[in-house]
Amino acid sequence: MNFENTLSFANIVDHKDPLRHVRDEFYIPKNEHGDELLYFTGNSLGLQPKKTKDYILQELEDWKNLGSKGHVSAKRPWMKYHHHFKKPLSQIVGAHESEVVSMNSLTTNLHLLMISFYRPTSSRYKILMLNNAFPSDHYAIESQVKYHGFDPKDAIIGMGPMSTESLLDENELLQQIELNKDCLALVLIEGVSYLTGQAFDIKTLAQQCQKYDITLGVDGAHAVGNIELALHDWGVDFAAWCSYKYLNGSPGCVGGAFVHQKHSKRFDLPRLSGWWGHNEARRFLMESTFDPMEGVDGWQLSNVPVLTSAALLSSLSIFETVGMKSLIEKSHHLTGFLTFLLQENCKDTVKIITPLEESKRGCQLSLEVKGGKSVFEKLIQSGVVCDWREPSVIRLAPVPLYNTFTDVYQFVQMLSEVA
Repeated sequence: MNFENTLSFANIVDHKDPLRHVRDEFYIPKNEHGDELLYFTGNSLGLQPKKTKDYILQELEDWKNLGSKGHVSAKRPWMKYHHHFKKPLSQIVGAHESEVVSMNSLTTNLHLLMISFYRPTSSRYKILMLNNAFPSDHYAIESQVKYHGFDPKDAIIGMGPMSTESLLDENELLQQIELNKDCLALVLIEGVSYLTGQAFDIKTLAQQCQKYDITLGVDGAHAVGNIELALHDWGVDFAAWCSYKYLNGSPGCVGGAFVHQKHSKRFDLPRLSGWWGHNEARRFLMESTFDPMEGVDGWQLSNVPVLTSAALLSSLSIFETVGMKSLIEKSHHLTGFLTFLLQENCKDTVKIITPLEESKRGCQLSLEVKGGKSVFEKLIQSGVVCDWREPSVIRLAPVPLYNTFTDVYQFVQMLSEVA
């Protein structure tokens, strides 16, 4: 798309946008005067679909009218509620339906999966991760290493910059795997960096890990619903994600997990077991000996939190209708337009940290702006919803489901006025 630095161009593109109607399916936050805000924090909390209320009310009505019978007689019976997520999630992450499940929260799922897939020995016990990974990943990995009796200073290999001084050189990442192939037990990496917005070449990384029989796990928090994923075809061993960002599932919503089909019958793997991971056909025989389900379902612990799951299901119905291919195509244009305008209007005051290549990013751009936090605060006061990450980053994400080219144009105009 050939961009133009005008409001009329943005309006024309919005008018021609085949997905323009999808915005109408979401509530756009407003200020005290009733004017819509410029919402660019879908990378942190996605907006509420208008149908979410109906989905939740349906469950409340079934609970009110059916009580415990709702487990089998509700419109969407609660006992097998997680089954409704298989198809849409498999399409979003590029997997088989048996490889995905909606359960728990992101960090809980990472812990459950590392219990099974981080199997250190006296010689292969190290974990490779990014220095500037999301803090919760650091906490989880460090605690897993300590749990197995290792010193994190020795057992954790940190890669890349500590903050935002530069992007990760993926060739260096591959070289580090080569260098440490005899001592690495696990590589755990974000699909998209929460801080810089850099999207990583998981396919090539997976090939390198498979070459040396190293387990690969992916934190998909900022990747799922944002970029094209093919977790099955790439051969990723496991992945976990949250659902309140690009998937619009509601604050603190139930997360999700992926376990590759090649591990579907690895009943020899240690795991923390729970009722909902037990053989579904025999679950209510109340047997005391655990018989794990095949596939990722065997890692479930408890029955589904229906109300938050209903909220997520409402959003996933939109993804099913629109499709990831269309969303990614619009995302490339929308974020490309934002990049173009920033370079045209703010080149002396704004540094784009995120890679400029489409294949190396999703819809999030991370910016360092002259004036730093004071500029961020002025944007907030002007009706822009973006977020600040220490030490110096403004993050914004033009989400293709509900952001427009006009939103992007108006944001850059505001930024150029306050920066």
